[in-house]
Amino acid sequence: MSVLRIRRARSAALGLALATAAALALPAGTAVAAAAADAPGPLLSYVVNTRADHGQVKKAERAVAALGGSVVVSYDRIGVVVARSTDPQFAVKLRASRTVESVGASRTAGIVQSADEQVSEPAAVPAAAPADGSEPLWADQWDMRQIGVDKAHRTTLGSRNVVVGILDSGIDATHEDLAANVDPALSASCINGGKADTSWQSWQPTTSDHGTHVAGTIAAAKNGKGIEGIAPNVRLAAVKVVDDGGFIYPEYAICGFVWAGEHHFKVTNNSYYIDPWLFACKNDPDQAAVMTAVRRAVEFSQRNGVLNVAAAGNENIDLAHKTTDTSSPDDTTPGTRPVDGSCLSLPTELPGVVVVSSVGVNGDKSFYSSYGLGKTTVAAPGGDSRYQLPDTPDHNGRVLSTVRGNKYAYMQGTSMASPHATGVAALLASTHPWAGPNELRAMLQHQADDHACPASYDPSGDGAWAAVCQGGASDNGFYGAGVVNAEKAAQWWRL
Repeated sequence: MSVLRIRRARSAALGLALATAAALALPAGTAVAAAAADAPGPLLSYVVNTRADHGQVKKAERAVAALGGSVVVSYDRIGVVVARSTDPQFAVKLRASRTVESVGASRTAGIVQSADEQVSEPAAVPAAAPADGSEPLWADQWDMRQIGVDKAHRTTLGSRNVVVGILDSGIDATHEDLAANVDPALSASCINGGKADTSWQSWQPTTSDHGTHVAGTIAAAKNGKGIEGIAPNVRLAAVKVVDDGGFIYPEYAICGFVWAGEHHFKVTNNSYYIDPWLFACKNDPDQAAVMTAVRRAVEFSQRNGVLNVAAAGNENIDLAHKTTDTSSPDDTTPGTRPVDGSCLSLPTELPGVVVVSSVGVNGDKSFYSSYGLGKTTVAAPGGDSRYQLPDTPDHNGRVLSTVRGNKYAYMQGTSMASPHATGVAALLASTHPWAGPNELRAMLQHQADDHACPASYDPSGDGAWAAVCQGGASDNGFYGAGVVNAEKAAQWWRL
């Protein structure tokens, strides 16, 4: 999912969390145990769910305050309060309140980077555009040609009435290929505890190129500089949900989806999963509360006309047949736990979300891409630098797009596939302005080119990346309804 998730171990926070856990394990009734139970722990954030009613939300806020917690932000329309506390028993105590439906800690501690996911190689930029009028780096945009973007642009470049929200690490609004399309009035940061900050600097990228790269794929301008995006005339809104440590915590995402709904974006791109759990499971009270809060935020955005597009993930996991999670929680020490269909990757597996798997230069599933029959909606180019190498090795099978500082770079991952589908959805929204999220999702599936399952899939030949594709040519676990097609999306009469 988040191909550039910057994950760093936070040893101090980890040590404090473990010390607190050990203290709480002392036998009850001893003086030491009593003192440990009363001792403050690390400052954590919590999602508190109640009825979507102003009065009930205010009661929940008072319940938080009565336990010594603080309220960061409240969302009356979805019945979610984001709170903070240093009391290790805060969630347990608050669950006893009749005002509260569920409470869950949204984090534990640190972060680590995934080895195969971060790939950023600089691209050489020609001094001038080619004589044929294409963008200087068009020759390296194999991904755009693969889905017919050049042909789509003969019909439309997208509509300025369409706003695409990039829920990510921010967008470099000074980039020569993005500045004209980023709308500051619709941009915000959500990393201040989950409370929207609209100041310009707050939503600029600081430690990551990820959001800027995603934005370029969707809507880099057709201006004779660098590259061109799939829908270069649409407007972009930067919604920063990734903090400087690389975390995408639940309260950040909740803020992002509510912001998108309040401002009636047409489409959002979500190239991440919500930390700290690869899969949030209902049998854990913290994770269950997080699932409820995020689901409410996503549903709010959908009710307000937003189609949400998300990356399938880079774990080569069959989302329809989950068995084990070995990477969670990713902000302390991951452990091995059984998971099943009731455990969901957020926001990817929530109802109504478009789930995008990745294909490489040859059009086949990328070695890392997760998948699943009934899970994958469509597929799109995300790159494959191991097993689908191009004849010309300049880009090594990766996707070229914008990065900070007026630069361009190659990356790969389902984080790169998702914005291709988002860009095509933006073209569909441009040619079908009446369409709501359900209609856009259906059209995105309808315009996709069928791609049948392979007879077998083991690109490494040693079983390391083996996967089983289920389903027919028009609907299967690897490609969903097929690979997105920008040319068809631009030609409204073909849908």
